[in-house]
Amino acid sequence: MFARALAYMLSHGGNGLKQVAEDAVLNANYVARKISNHFPLLYTGDNGMVSHEAIIDIRDINKETGITVDDVAKRLIDYGFHAPTMSFPVNGTLMIEPTESEPKQELDRFVSAMIAIREEIDKVAAGEWAADNNPLFNAPHTAKQMAGEWDHPYSRDIGCFPVQNQERQKYWAPVRRVNNVFGDRNLVCTCPPIESYSQ
Repeated sequence: MFARALAYMLSHGGNGLKQVAEDAVLNANYVARKISNHFPLLYTGDNGMVSHEAIIDIRDINKETGITVDDVAKRLIDYGFHAPTMSFPVNGTLMIEPTESEPKQELDRFVSAMIAIREEIDKVAAGEWAADNNPLFNAPHTAKQMAGEWDHPYSRDIGCFPVQNQERQKYWAPVRRVNNVFGDRNLVCTCPPIESYSQ
């Protein structure tokens, strides 16, 4: 997609750059407007508009339900999306930057996923699902997990195939969650030792 945007800019010169910027802002505002009734937005202007990114705030949701920004980001993987930037520029937020190259169909697919995730959060808030055993807390769901023992209060379909007909073309996360804090504190470098560069 970046290549398409770059080609457009190169073929249209300065006008291409202006068009790409306008499209990025338009896409971000489209997403922001569609999800603003489901998630609070940060850094909107007086008229409710955002720049080229929409930042949704999960902090109050976390206080009310225990659902974290990590839970929402990991659940997006089950819906077939790479997680947006987490906790930047504010801890407990997701920064959604659809860029200029996303078609409306893909923006609508993302919006539908976010609305469905909000409905799942509401089920946790209502006590239908336990705070520590729900599709968000357990996300992402792997193929190995689906094929193994299932001890969750929601079905395998809800966990693994939250989108209708998703089983036809499903991205499976290769692993469940990793321990981010451990990884941040214990660097494991797979590059050659520094001595090997001295030759």
